Amino acid sequence: MKSRLYLRFYLTLLACLAVYTVSGMALRHGIDNGLPLYAWSFVFGGLALIVSIGAYPFFRRLTLRLERLQQGVESLGEGDLTARVIVEGSDEVAQLAHSFNRAAEKIESLVVAHKSLLSNASHELRTPLTRIRLTVTLMKESAEPKRRAELEQDIAELDALLDEILLASRLEVPIEPDKMEEVDLLGLMAEECARYDDVELDGSSFVLQGHSRLLRRLIRNLLENARRYGKPPTNVMLRGMDEGAELIVSDHGPGVSAEHLERVFEPFFRSPHILTNTGFGLGLALVRQIARRHGGEARCELTANGGSQFVVRLARL
Repeated sequence: MKSRLYLRFYLTLLACLAVYTVSGMALRHGIDNGLPLYAWSFVFGGLALIVSIGAYPFFRRLTLRLERLQQGVESLGEGDLTARVIVEGSDEVAQLAHSFNRAAEKIESLVVAHKSLLSNASHELRTPLTRIRLTVTLMKESAEPKRRAELEQDIAELDALLDEILLASRLEVPIEPDKMEEVDLLGLMAEECARYDDVELDGSSFVLQGHSRLLRRLIRNLLENARRYGKPPTNVMLRGMDEGAELIVSDHGPGVSAEHLERVFEPFFRSPHILTNTGFGLGLALVRQIARRHGGEARCELTANGGSQFVVRLARL
């Protein structure tokens, strides 16, 4: 149960008044002025009651403003960049609310500018990339086959990188409820697993509300990661639970070292133990972003045989 600030203020006041009442009664007990002790107790007790009743609304108004400020901070921390609080009065709490609004505006403007720059740069790079692809197509007859193949591979990798950067920038925008749909997760996994050799799929049918294109990308990135850095066969399992679904992908490769279990989800991170230079380091970062967009989480954990496996939990939205 959460501790309420106004209750602590109020109880502190009552404790002070109780001490004041007892001290006053003890003082009056030593003075003989003809008034009985119980009469003095009524006087001091009544005074304490009046002060406490009068102070309660003041404390409650103050702490309500603090609670609204706390809600604004929590909303901003959860990703709502439009979160603001109402500035009431001109005291220290009002100044704090005003400072929070200024900070939230700066954060929102910085994030929006970052997203806009990322999106615009990715789109603008498409134009020279298209011209390069056209040039390579036209020079097929005169170019050296090996050199032409290298250029085509470079273009394909650059195109894939731009696609992943654009997707990462779009994932920062909340999914609108009307864009969610019922997704047969096992069917989606079966379609993606059929694209790869030596992939074994197990599980039962599970339907959830989600974004099918993003969930397809999540599954594909996990399978692509296993193909590049693991060893066949790749085992894929889907388990349905009351609160959602759990997707597990494992292979027979050396796995991820313990100190890198969390870092593999960082954008552009490359483990020093990986000798191949394939991939861009965004695949697993996108997996975690997509899982969180569906109310879940993605993690990498060690297995009993010394390897590692990726576990993705998706909430039943």
